[in-house]
Amino acid sequence: MKRITLGLLVVLLLSSNLHAQAPFYQGKTVRIVVGFTPGGFYDRWARLLARYMGKYIPGNPDIIVQNMPGAASVIAANHVHAVAKPDGLTTVMPNNNIYMDQLVGRKEVQFDVRKFNWIGTQEKSHMVLYMRADAPYKSVGDIIKAKEPPKCGSTGTAGADYLLAKILEETVGAKINSVVGYPGGSEIDVAVERGEVICRGMTVAPHFGREPFDSWHKKGFDRHLVQTGRKRDPRASEAPTIFELMDEYKTPEGSRRVAQVILAGGEFGRPMLATPGIPAERVKVLREAYAKAMKDPELLAEAKKGKMDVDPSTGEELQALAKEIMDQPPEIIERVKKLLGQ
Repeated sequence: MKRITLGLLVVLLLSSNLHAQAPFYQGKTVRIVVGFTPGGFYDRWARLLARYMGKYIPGNPDIIVQNMPGAASVIAANHVHAVAKPDGLTTVMPNNNIYMDQLVGRKEVQFDVRKFNWIGTQEKSHMVLYMRADAPYKSVGDIIKAKEPPKCGSTGTAGADYLLAKILEETVGAKINSVVGYPGGSEIDVAVERGEVICRGMTVAPHFGREPFDSWHKKGFDRHLVQTGRKRDPRASEAPTIFELMDEYKTPEGSRRVAQVILAGGEFGRPMLATPGIPAERVKVLREAYAKAMKDPELLAEAKKGKMDVDPSTGEELQALAKEIMDQPPEIIERVKKLLGQ
């Protein structure tokens, strides 16, 4: 009898240990909340990562994508920061300039980018301003001289399109009338085709990675006026960089610093962030899975086929960058606020 009891105890202990050792993510579902409508590059990257990250997370959880557009992804960021449970099962891919809404103190913001757990990014998101080729603005110089500014579409005041317009006005005096409120970049492109607006500032990779732009370039529908990288992207080699323009127009140092703060968002690329307060070991799991997924040959092959640039940064690098950007001198923050109409 004693032997039977002892045997049962051993079985129960082994069963208990096996249960305790089961990975947290086993049998669970991880959610990637995307702050934009389906079809854009934020959405495409989220769905690509959803197909590969799970196999590098112990327990191999399912990963699903949920689109939560609105306010240039402020709604999605607020939800993941303030509503989602801090259990490591919810992440968000917001606008790379989401930090700007917090920096200038917008009342809608319910998050602190320094408290998010940054997981990683796939690329650097430098911008390009495209213009309909039949518009009367052939260069940034033409915009500076124009009596009436061109109308460019924008998702919102934290969008790359809006910020690029403000930077051009601050640094070289090129005024742009930003028409805000479009739910996503795809809707702005349709508006450009219809003539509702004639230009858009957007990240370089998608502009050379999908329709309608591939067809536009073949037809000569659009032209490129300026880009934000420190070096010209060879795909838009005819467009000067904002730094070249600042040299040409002798932009004052204060305005240069403001531009550099705003453009630093390009280093965030299309970041993935996780809820604040997650246990450190789960943050580590997510970061490692992200980094491994970005080296997966099949993922890289899909990205190449989809013309999706790959230049990743780690979660640790992005966490440090977020702190650096947010810890600005008061005078620079005031200049940024003034630039954005705060």
